[in-house]
Amino acid sequence: MKRVVTSEALPLYLWVDDLEDEAMEQAKNLANLPFAFHHVALMADAHVGYGMPIGGVLATENAVIPNGVGVDIGCGMRAVRTGLQELSLEQLKTIHHQLKRVVPLGFKHHRRPKALDLMPELADTDSAADLPVVSDEFERARRQLGTLGGGNHFMEIQQGSDGFIWLMVHSGSRNLGYQVAKFYNKLAARLAGQERTRLIPAKWQLDFLLLDSAEGQRYLREMTYCTEFAQANRREMMRVMQEVVVGVSGCGSFDPAIDVAHNYAAMERHFGREVCVHRKGATRAAAGEYGIIPGSQGTSSFIVRGLGNPDSFASCSHGAGRVMGRKAAQRQLDLAEELRKLEDLNIVHGMRRRTDLDEAPGAYKDIDQVMANQQDLVSIEVELQPLAVVKG
Repeated sequence: MKRVVTSEALPLYLWVDDLEDEAMEQAKNLANLPFAFHHVALMADAHVGYGMPIGGVLATENAVIPNGVGVDIGCGMRAVRTGLQELSLEQLKTIHHQLKRVVPLGFKHHRRPKALDLMPELADTDSAADLPVVSDEFERARRQLGTLGGGNHFMEIQQGSDGFIWLMVHSGSRNLGYQVAKFYNKLAARLAGQERTRLIPAKWQLDFLLLDSAEGQRYLREMTYCTEFAQANRREMMRVMQEVVVGVSGCGSFDPAIDVAHNYAAMERHFGREVCVHRKGATRAAAGEYGIIPGSQGTSSFIVRGLGNPDSFASCSHGAGRVMGRKAAQRQLDLAEELRKLEDLNIVHGMRRRTDLDEAPGAYKDIDQVMANQQDLVSIEVELQPLAVVKG
């Protein structure tokens, strides 16, 4: 790690060396939570978020924090190695065009709901009581399955250092996860407001639910369903990507997918205790476990193996991490310069306007430095260079 901060109730372990003041303040808030456990870990891509820094890892005892997971519950990565060793520029352009046509982007959904068997299975219980938000959103979610969304979500075709073409998808739980997160964050705030003396200042945006409460257990169930839905969403998009690639290239083989989430909470054992580990923009990196760390649309991504470092709660970064906010990128970055970066690398992309600069390479940290800062967390298996990128 880069350094340890010991000024708070619990220490902060940092793998990042360029953390904004606001993100550091958020991390210190985490370290002073009465139910926080052992220490707080900040990954190499950490930056400011809502309540908790993105790229943060927090373990708690008998508490779960909706803002410690975030609004895109289960957001993550899926990567597949193809049997191809190359694609021509014309093939890449054709695949890029077809993906934009067949996969709904941004706020768009499918016109017809997806088949029920593509959705995560509901438990044999009274789902309206056990999963109230999921039950209410279920039919709308069927039309969101297999859709990319916006922001930093993407589909990408990559050239691997292993000599093969790879496919990658970054997406989450769409409006389903957002509605669950919003509902339980408001519930946690309302319950906190009913206490005579708040345990946590409201301005921290870290209202919590007790794990031994009915509300806390309902959140865990709904969060888990959203995580499963996010994985199903990526699975369906990857299926479509593979169909498009087969149609254009005749590719006949695909390896099993690697799929990892980076926004969730889970019960795990660390430092001799069963605790609730919140990973908000962080990927689990248990010893020998495959992971995916994407860069920006103009830089490398990486297939990695975890080293199981206990000081990071067996976690690593979820990407490069932002170096500036979306509005700041649109104001400050030079469109011609950012386009030149992509065109010099012959990357097929969709960046055209100043409003697209929020996802320009210059809006992100140096992925090579991010990887250098976490050599004690993961080992690099394959480096992936972008060939064609579809952004949400």
